[in-house]
Amino acid sequence: MRERTRLTEAIAGIRSLKERLSYNRELLALAESDADAGVLAEAESALKDLQAEAEKQRSETMLSGEADGNDAFLEVHAGAGGTESQDWAQILLRMYVRWAEEHRHNIEWIEESGGEEAGIKSATIKIAGRNAYGWLKTETGVHRLVRISPYDANARRHTSFASVGVYPVIDEAITVDIQEKDLRIDTYRASGAGGQHVNRTDSAVRITHVPTGIVVQCQTDRSQHKNKSAAMSMLKARLYELELQKRDQEKQALHDSKTEIGWGHQIRSYVLHPYQMVKDLRTGVETSNTQAVLDGALDPFMEAELKARVGGVRKAVAATDD
Repeated sequence: MRERTRLTEAIAGIRSLKERLSYNRELLALAESDADAGVLAEAESALKDLQAEAEKQRSETMLSGEADGNDAFLEVHAGAGGTESQDWAQILLRMYVRWAEEHRHNIEWIEESGGEEAGIKSATIKIAGRNAYGWLKTETGVHRLVRISPYDANARRHTSFASVGVYPVIDEAITVDIQEKDLRIDTYRASGAGGQHVNRTDSAVRITHVPTGIVVQCQTDRSQHKNKSAAMSMLKARLYELELQKRDQEKQALHDSKTEIGWGHQIRSYVLHPYQMVKDLRTGVETSNTQAVLDGALDPFMEAELKARVGGVRKAVAATDD
Protein backbone atom coordinates (compact mmCIF):
# COMPACT_ATOMS: atom_id res chain seq x y z
CA MET A 1 0.00 0.00 0.00
CA ARG A 2 2.85 2.37 0.76
CA GLU A 3 4.45 1.69 -2.63
CA ARG A 4 1.09 2.20 -4.32
CA THR A 5 0.61 5.52 -2.53
CA ARG A 6 4.10 6.63 -3.55
CA LEU A 7 3.49 5.80 -7.21
CA THR A 8 0.03 7.39 -7.19
CA GLU A 9 1.43 10.62 -5.77
CA ALA A 10 4.26 10.63 -8.32
CA ILE A 11 1.88 10.15 -11.25
CA ALA A 12 -0.50 12.81 -9.91
CA GLY A 13 2.40 15.24 -9.57
CA ILE A 14 3.52 14.71 -13.16
CA ARG A 15 -0.04 15.09 -14.48
CA SER A 16 -0.43 18.31 -12.50
CA LEU A 17 2.80 19.67 -13.99
CA LYS A 18 1.67 18.84 -17.53
CA GLU A 19 -1.72 20.48 -17.05
CA ARG A 20 -0.25 23.64 -15.52
CA LEU A 21 2.45 23.80 -18.20
CA SER A 22 -0.14 23.55 -20.96
CA TYR A 23 -2.31 26.22 -19.33
CA ASN A 24 0.57 28.67 -18.88
CA ARG A 25 1.86 28.15 -22.43
CA GLU A 26 -1.58 29.10 -23.71
CA LEU A 27 -1.59 32.06 -21.35
CA LEU A 28 1.79 33.16 -22.69
CA ALA A 29 0.60 32.94 -26.29
CA LEU A 30 -2.51 34.95 -25.44
CA ALA A 31 -0.53 37.61 -23.58
CA GLU A 32 1.94 37.99 -26.46
CA SER A 33 -0.83 38.36 -29.04
CA ASP A 34 -2.64 40.96 -26.89
CA ALA A 35 0.59 42.65 -25.77
CA ASP A 36 -0.60 42.37 -22.17
CA ALA A 37 2.53 42.90 -20.03
CA GLY A 38 0.76 42.06 -16.79
CA VAL A 39 -0.49 38.67 -17.95
CA LEU A 40 2.88 37.96 -19.59
CA ALA A 41 4.73 38.59 -16.34
CA GLU A 42 2.25 36.39 -14.45
CA ALA A 43 2.68 33.50 -16.89
CA GLU A 44 6.49 33.76 -16.85
CA SER A 45 6.51 33.73 -13.06
CA ALA A 46 4.25 30.66 -13.01
CA LEU A 47 6.56 28.86 -15.44
CA LYS A 48 9.57 29.55 -13.22
CA ASP A 49 7.67 28.05 -10.29
CA LEU A 50 6.82 25.03 -12.44
CA GLN A 51 10.47 24.60 -13.37
CA ALA A 52 11.48 24.56 -9.69
CA GLU A 53 8.75 22.03 -8.90
CA ALA A 54 9.80 19.85 -11.83
CA GLU A 55 13.38 19.82 -10.54
CA LYS A 56 12.09 18.80 -7.12
CA GLN A 57 10.10 15.93 -8.61
CA ARG A 58 13.10 14.91 -10.69
CA SER A 59 15.18 14.73 -7.52
CA GLU A 60 12.51 12.53 -5.94
CA THR A 61 13.03 9.97 -8.72
CA MET A 62 16.62 9.52 -7.53
CA LEU A 63 15.34 8.11 -4.23
CA SER A 64 15.11 4.57 -5.57
CA GLY A 65 17.03 2.72 -2.85
CA GLU A 66 15.18 -0.02 -1.01
CA ALA A 67 15.14 2.04 2.22
CA ASP A 68 14.95 5.57 0.77
CA GLY A 69 11.24 5.84 1.49
CA ASN A 70 11.67 4.91 5.15
CA ASP A 71 11.79 7.05 8.26
CA ALA A 72 15.25 7.86 9.63
CA PHE A 73 17.23 7.92 12.83
CA LEU A 74 19.55 10.92 12.98
CA GLU A 75 22.44 11.11 15.44
CA VAL A 76 24.58 14.14 16.25
CA HIS A 77 27.87 13.85 18.17
CA ALA A 78 30.05 16.72 19.33
CA GLY A 79 33.73 16.54 18.40
CA ALA A 80 36.73 17.42 20.54
CA GLY A 81 36.67 20.95 21.88
CA GLY A 82 34.39 20.90 24.91
CA THR A 83 31.70 23.55 25.14
CA GLU A 84 32.38 24.96 21.66
CA SER A 85 31.74 21.66 19.87
CA GLN A 86 28.85 20.78 22.16
CA ASP A 87 27.14 24.06 21.36
CA TRP A 88 27.75 23.45 17.65
CA ALA A 89 26.21 19.97 17.96
CA GLN A 90 23.07 21.51 19.42
CA ILE A 91 22.91 24.08 16.61
CA LEU A 92 23.18 21.24 14.06
CA LEU A 93 20.43 19.29 15.79
CA ARG A 94 18.16 22.33 15.69
CA MET A 95 18.96 22.75 11.97
CA TYR A 96 17.71 19.24 11.18
CA VAL A 97 14.65 19.66 13.38
CA ARG A 98 13.78 22.84 11.47
CA TRP A 99 14.31 21.02 8.15
CA ALA A 100 11.99 18.21 9.28
CA GLU A 101 9.35 20.67 10.47
CA GLU A 102 9.51 22.55 7.17
CA HIS A 103 8.81 19.26 5.35
CA ARG A 104 6.01 18.40 7.79
CA HIS A 105 7.79 15.36 9.16
CA ASN A 106 7.20 14.07 12.68
CA ILE A 107 10.06 14.22 15.19
CA GLU A 108 10.62 11.94 18.17
CA TRP A 109 13.42 12.43 20.68
CA ILE A 110 15.18 9.12 21.40
CA GLU A 111 18.24 10.09 23.44
CA GLU A 112 20.05 13.23 24.47
CA SER A 113 23.21 13.76 26.50
CA GLY A 114 23.69 17.37 27.58
CA GLY A 115 27.00 19.22 27.70
CA GLU A 116 28.61 20.34 30.93
CA GLU A 117 28.06 24.06 30.33
CA ALA A 118 26.00 24.32 27.15
CA GLY A 119 24.93 22.35 24.10
CA ILE A 120 24.88 18.56 23.82
CA LYS A 121 27.46 15.79 23.74
CA SER A 122 25.17 13.64 21.61
CA ALA A 123 21.54 13.20 20.65
CA THR A 124 19.40 10.84 18.60
CA ILE A 125 16.06 11.72 17.04
CA LYS A 126 13.66 9.83 14.81
CA ILE A 127 12.34 11.73 11.79
CA ALA A 128 9.22 10.19 10.27
CA GLY A 129 7.96 11.28 6.87
CA ARG A 130 7.94 10.50 3.16
CA ASN A 131 11.48 9.75 1.90
CA ALA A 132 12.99 10.97 5.17
CA TYR A 133 15.95 8.59 4.97
CA GLY A 134 16.42 9.13 1.24
CA TRP A 135 17.04 12.84 1.75
CA LEU A 136 18.82 12.78 5.10
CA LYS A 137 21.33 10.07 4.16
CA THR A 138 23.23 12.76 2.24
CA GLU A 139 24.00 14.51 5.56
CA THR A 140 26.16 11.76 7.06
CA GLY A 141 29.64 13.07 7.85
CA VAL A 142 31.55 15.71 9.77
CA HIS A 143 30.31 19.32 9.82
CA ARG A 144 32.71 22.19 10.54
CA LEU A 145 31.84 25.58 12.06
CA VAL A 146 34.01 28.72 12.06
CA ARG A 147 32.81 31.65 14.18
CA ILE A 148 33.64 34.13 16.90
CA SER A 149 33.06 32.14 20.05
CA PRO A 150 30.30 33.40 22.37
CA TYR A 151 32.16 31.58 25.16
CA ASP A 152 35.52 33.31 24.62
CA ALA A 153 35.95 36.51 26.63
CA ASN A 154 38.62 37.62 24.12
CA ALA A 155 36.23 37.21 21.17
CA ARG A 156 38.61 34.97 19.22
CA ARG A 157 37.71 32.90 16.18
CA HIS A 158 37.12 29.21 16.90
CA THR A 159 36.70 26.14 14.70
CA SER A 160 34.37 23.41 15.94
CA PHE A 161 33.38 19.99 14.61
CA ALA A 162 30.40 17.70 15.04
CA SER A 163 29.44 14.50 13.23
CA VAL A 164 26.07 13.44 11.87
CA GLY A 165 24.97 9.86 11.28
CA VAL A 166 21.73 8.86 9.52
CA TYR A 167 20.23 5.35 9.48
CA PRO A 168 16.93 4.04 8.03
CA VAL A 169 14.16 2.85 10.31
CA ILE A 170 13.69 -0.81 9.46
CA ASP A 171 10.12 -1.90 8.68
CA GLU A 172 8.56 -5.31 8.06
CA ALA A 173 9.75 -5.25 4.44
CA ILE A 174 13.38 -5.61 5.55
CA THR A 175 14.65 -8.43 7.77
CA VAL A 176 17.71 -8.01 9.98
CA ASP A 177 18.81 -11.12 11.88
CA ILE A 178 20.36 -10.38 15.29
CA GLN A 179 21.64 -13.13 17.56
CA GLU A 180 20.92 -12.69 21.28
CA LYS A 181 24.40 -13.99 22.13
CA ASP A 182 25.91 -11.06 20.21
CA LEU A 183 24.27 -8.47 22.44
CA ARG A 184 25.31 -6.82 25.72
CA ILE A 185 22.39 -5.00 27.32
CA ASP A 186 22.92 -2.47 30.13
CA THR A 187 20.38 -0.39 32.02
CA TYR A 188 21.26 2.89 33.69
CA ARG A 189 19.85 6.08 35.14
CA ALA A 190 19.67 8.87 32.60
CA SER A 191 21.62 11.94 33.67
CA GLY A 192 22.70 15.35 32.43
CA ALA A 193 20.82 18.44 31.38
CA GLY A 194 17.09 17.83 30.95
CA GLY A 195 14.68 19.00 28.33
CA GLN A 196 11.01 18.88 27.46
CA HIS A 197 11.59 16.08 24.94
CA VAL A 198 13.42 13.67 27.24
CA ASN A 199 12.15 11.88 30.32
CA ARG A 200 14.91 11.38 32.88
CA THR A 201 14.20 7.96 34.36
CA ASP A 202 15.86 4.89 35.87
CA SER A 203 14.99 2.78 32.85
CA ALA A 204 17.43 3.93 30.17
CA VAL A 205 18.79 1.10 28.01
CA ARG A 206 22.13 0.74 26.23
CA ILE A 207 22.71 -2.14 23.77
CA THR A 208 26.12 -3.09 22.43
CA HIS A 209 26.42 -5.31 19.36
CA VAL A 210 29.66 -7.08 20.21
CA PRO A 211 30.74 -8.28 16.72
CA THR A 212 30.57 -4.78 15.21
CA GLY A 213 31.05 -2.63 18.31
CA ILE A 214 27.90 -0.63 17.49
CA VAL A 215 26.33 0.97 20.57
CA VAL A 216 22.78 2.36 20.75
CA GLN A 217 20.85 3.75 23.68
CA CYS A 218 17.39 5.04 24.46
CA GLN A 219 16.02 6.93 27.45
CA THR A 220 12.93 8.55 26.02
CA ASP A 221 10.32 6.51 27.91
CA ARG A 222 9.62 5.58 31.53
CA SER A 223 9.25 1.97 30.49
CA GLN A 224 12.45 -0.06 30.26
CA HIS A 225 10.67 -2.45 27.89
CA LYS A 226 9.75 0.36 25.48
CA ASN A 227 13.26 1.80 25.65
CA LYS A 228 14.73 -1.60 24.86
CA SER A 229 12.37 -2.01 21.91
CA ALA A 230 13.34 1.42 20.55
CA ALA A 231 17.04 0.66 21.04
CA MET A 232 16.67 -2.63 19.14
CA SER A 233 15.03 -0.74 16.27
CA MET A 234 17.99 1.63 16.20
CA LEU A 235 20.44 -1.27 16.26
CA LYS A 236 18.68 -2.94 13.32
CA ALA A 237 18.89 0.36 11.46
CA ARG A 238 22.62 0.67 12.14
CA LEU A 239 23.30 -2.92 11.06
CA TYR A 240 21.24 -2.47 7.92
CA GLU A 241 23.11 0.71 7.05
CA LEU A 242 26.37 -1.18 7.57
CA GLU A 243 25.21 -3.79 5.08
CA LEU A 244 24.32 -1.08 2.56
CA GLN A 245 27.80 0.36 2.96
CA LYS A 246 29.34 -3.00 2.14
CA ARG A 247 27.36 -3.08 -1.09
CA ASP A 248 28.16 0.46 -2.08
CA GLN A 249 31.77 1.65 -2.23
CA GLU A 250 30.88 5.33 -2.23
CA LYS A 251 28.81 4.94 0.92
CA GLN A 252 31.70 3.08 2.49
CA ALA A 253 34.00 6.01 1.76
CA LEU A 254 31.54 8.39 3.38
CA HIS A 255 31.37 6.14 6.43
CA ASP A 256 35.16 6.05 6.70
CA SER A 257 35.23 9.86 6.63
CA LYS A 258 33.42 9.88 9.97
CA THR A 259 36.12 8.01 11.83
CA GLU A 260 37.68 11.24 13.10
CA ILE A 261 35.62 14.30 13.96
CA GLY A 262 38.17 16.88 12.96
CA TRP A 263 40.33 18.44 10.25
CA GLY A 264 40.36 16.88 6.80
CA HIS A 265 37.21 14.81 7.29
CA GLN A 266 34.43 17.39 7.00
CA ILE A 267 31.75 17.26 4.31
CA ARG A 268 30.54 20.84 4.83
CA SER A 269 31.89 24.07 6.29
CA TYR A 270 29.75 26.73 7.94
CA VAL A 271 31.76 29.95 8.14
CA LEU A 272 30.21 32.80 10.16
CA HIS A 273 33.40 34.86 10.51
CA PRO A 274 35.22 36.69 8.91
CA TYR A 275 32.61 36.25 6.14
CA GLN A 276 29.30 34.40 5.76
CA MET A 277 29.43 31.17 3.75
CA VAL A 278 28.15 27.60 3.87
CA LYS A 279 29.99 25.37 1.41
CA ASP A 280 29.59 21.67 0.71
CA LEU A 281 33.05 20.24 0.12
CA ARG A 282 31.73 17.26 -1.86
CA THR A 283 29.67 19.03 -4.52
CA GLY A 284 30.85 22.65 -4.37
CA VAL A 285 27.35 23.99 -3.63
CA GLU A 286 27.59 27.14 -1.50
CA THR A 287 25.52 30.03 -0.23
CA SER A 288 26.13 33.22 1.74
CA ASN A 289 22.71 32.97 3.42
CA THR A 290 24.05 31.13 6.46
CA GLN A 291 21.08 31.90 8.68
CA ALA A 292 18.66 30.27 6.24
CA VAL A 293 20.80 27.12 6.19
CA LEU A 294 20.98 26.97 9.99
CA ASP A 295 17.20 27.38 9.97
CA GLY A 296 16.86 24.22 7.86
CA ALA A 297 17.24 25.32 4.21
CA LEU A 298 19.21 22.20 3.25
CA ASP A 299 17.44 21.02 0.09
CA PRO A 300 19.99 22.45 -2.43
CA PHE A 301 22.83 20.62 -0.65
CA MET A 302 20.86 17.37 -0.45
CA GLU A 303 19.76 17.51 -4.10
CA ALA A 304 23.29 18.16 -5.35
CA GLU A 305 24.71 15.26 -3.36
CA LEU A 306 21.95 12.92 -4.57
CA LYS A 307 22.70 13.87 -8.18
CA ALA A 308 26.41 13.28 -7.59
CA ARG A 309 25.73 9.82 -6.16
CA VAL A 310 23.38 8.81 -8.96
CA GLY A 311 25.67 10.17 -11.67
CA GLY A 312 28.77 8.72 -10.07
CA VAL A 313 30.56 12.02 -10.67
CA ARG A 314 31.65 14.29 -7.86
CA LYS A 315 33.10 17.76 -8.30
CA ALA A 316 36.57 17.96 -6.80
CA VAL A 317 36.58 20.71 -4.18
CA ALA A 318 39.57 21.44 -1.98
CA ALA A 319 38.93 22.22 1.68
CA THR A 320 40.46 25.48 2.86
CA ASP A 321 41.35 26.84 6.26
CA ASP A 322 39.07 29.88 5.92
